[in-house]
Parts: sequence; structure tokens; C-alpha cells
Amino acid sequence: MAAIDTLLRQMLDEGGSDLHLSVGMPPKIRTSGSITALRGQQAVTPAVMERMLREITSDERWQEFQAHRDLDLAYEINGLARFRGSYLFNHWGMGAVFRQIPAKILSFETLQLPVVLKDVCAYREGLVLVTGPTGSGKSTTLAAMIDYINENFEKHIITIEDPIEFVHPRKKSVIVHREVGEHSHSFAHALKGAMRADPDIILVGEMRDLETIRLALNCASMGMLVFGTLHTNNAPKTIDRIIDAFPAEEQPQIRVMLASCLSCVVSQLLCKRVPKGRVAAHEILLQHDALPNTIRTGKISNVRGIIEGSSAEGMRLMDNSLLALYKDGAISGEEAYMKAADKEAFEQYLR
Repeated sequence: MAAIDTLLRQMLDEGGSDLHLSVGMPPKIRTSGSITALRGQQAVTPAVMERMLREITSDERWQEFQAHRDLDLAYEINGLARFRGSYLFNHWGMGAVFRQIPAKILSFETLQLPVVLKDVCAYREGLVLVTGPTGSGKSTTLAAMIDYINENFEKHIITIEDPIEFVHPRKKSVIVHREVGEHSHSFAHALKGAMRADPDIILVGEMRDLETIRLALNCASMGMLVFGTLHTNNAPKTIDRIIDAFPAEEQPQIRVMLASCLSCVVSQLLCKRVPKGRVAAHEILLQHDALPNTIRTGKISNVRGIIEGSSAEGMRLMDNSLLALYKDGAISGEEAYMKAADKEAFEQYLR
């Protein structure tokens, strides 16, 4: 058994979701949003750190880590769980974070996802973005949406990830998983290959650079349904982030392209549930007659008004989602206040 397996097993036994390793401190875990030390563990020395990480890494990937000083990979303890590992160098030496990937793909019902997202899964084309900060559950939500498609539609789905997180069994759809670093040199290279592979749906694990964003927009404009993720907190910021990624001279053209293909933005925040656990709050922007012109003209501040006026169609603002969770007793007033954009409106719930 690999040395790191002991720490990962203990993390799961203690209810943790992430294992944090850094030289000079004991292993720590994240539990319900808080960081605590693993019980009974000593500070990790440089030699122990290198031995633990090297033991579970192929020679080729280890050389890549040494060259680039960062590495993402998937690791599995057979019969227990899969993990997404992120290796890095810091001031004290090597470090790593391992996040548990649920062994079972969770359903819409288990995750309590908004029902309107099932309609989004039935779209034939366009760009669907799931956004939020690191650790907000974007990958889990996307996995549930892909699984719903796999259960109900006959599609050709290509996923491009770094690393592969959820492995989908083949049901009604044909699913091809590609991992950056293992099966392709980059997200952009994999996207170019996917465009020629007759896909109905492409999932881009992370739209992290200009070329990847450009290719994703091209695919969505060509009649494919493209799912992607961004690290933004709401729909207006998501639209701005995509446009601002391009040089100023290209932005008018990108506005036109994005206006024609943006189909949905789901922004997600994880909140501390009462009494324990975590629950997601969502902001949802869907297709609307006024949205294309809003994007083309750059009046992104109007997006909030579109969402507010379309709650009957399933759209919602993040603050409204937080308020609903608070009134249902799922989160505290303090948690709602801390996550809300309009702090003043939530001050009354702190009393």
C-alpha cells in the first residue's frame, strides 16, 4: 500500500474532502469548509514528502513535475475512492493537495440541483458555463448534468479534463474521456481534435487560456453543445471575463459570437449547512430575447435585470438563492450575509 493511502483513508474516516500536504507541518484536511490537522500525524519532512508523491507518480509525470514545478493528476485507491491531486513547489519545498472525487456520480436529486437544468441538458447547441470559486462543486454539478444526458439521450460526448475526474459508464450515449497530459498536449489541442470527431457535446474541464476560450466559442457557434467552467461568481462577471480575455481589437467580434451562442450560465457557491455539511446556492441565467443585444452592446449591467424579471422561467439571482436557503433553515443568517453580494439587504438576518 502506498504511504499516502494511509493519510487519504484517515481523511475519509474523519469526514474530510481535501488533504493538504506541506513540508514542516502535519497533514491537514478540509471538513465542512474548515481546515484542521489530521489526528495523530507528525510534521512532514522534505524526504517523506518527496517519497510519498514520487511513489504514486509515473516517471514521465514526475519529470514533468520537476520541469514545470506544478502537476495535476488523478489517483485512485481501488475499491475506495478517486482523488484529484495537485502537486506544487512552495517556499518550504514540495507540497500537494488531494481532493476526493465521489466514487458515485451524484444525481440531480441528491445534489438538489435546480430542475430547470434538466431543460438545459436537452439543448442541442450553445455554450453552457458552470462557474464558481475553487472548491464550489463545479465538477460535481457538471458530472450530474452529463450523467442525466447519458441516461436520457443518445449523444456522442467528448470530455477534456486535467485530470479526468468522473468516469461515466456508457448508457445511452457514447462517452470519450480525454486527459490533458496523457491523451493530448493541451486543452486547445484536444479541442481541435474533438471538433473533427463528430461530437454532439464537448465538456471542457477548464477554460483557462485565450485559445481554449476561442475554440470553445467556435465549437458552440458551429452547432455543438459545449459545457465549460470558469472561476467567476455570477453571470455578469462571467460574460465580462470571456470578453476581457481577448485583445481590445477582437472584443467587438467576440461580443457578437458570444451573443449568438451563450445558452446558460450557472454560478455556484458552497455554503455551510446547518447543523453540518455543505449546500450549494445557485445563480442561473438562461436564454432570453433581450440577452443577445445586451451582450452585443456591452450593457452587461442589464443582465441582473433580465434574471430578476425571469424567475418564472427558472432564472434566479445568487442572493435570492441564499435567501431561500436561509428561510428554509439550511444555512445561518451569518452564512447568507457572508456569501451575499448585497450585504445591506442581509444585515437584518444577522440579528
